[in-house]
Amino acid sequence: MKTITFTEFRRQASGVLSDVEKGETFLVLRHGKPIAEISPPSAQRGDKLSWKRPGSRLTIKGASLSATILEERRCEDVL
Repeated sequence: MKTITFTEFRRQASGVLSDVEKGETFLVLRHGKPIAEISPPSAQRGDKLSWKRPGSRLTIKGASLSATILEERRCEDVL
């Protein structure tokens, strides 16, 4: 595990995150105190990271949600 100050992290964030992708772990210090640990995800092989999974969609029977909101705004003279 490497130790880096918060200021160094801000200046070198791209390089630090590249090292994390390669498996390195960093401990971030602010005023000499640990504030964060940055490490590669512990996802198992085959699992997609949460930001790579498709998001859930809201659905209702009948009119679409966006159409319902737009209609409501028209009725209230918001648009």
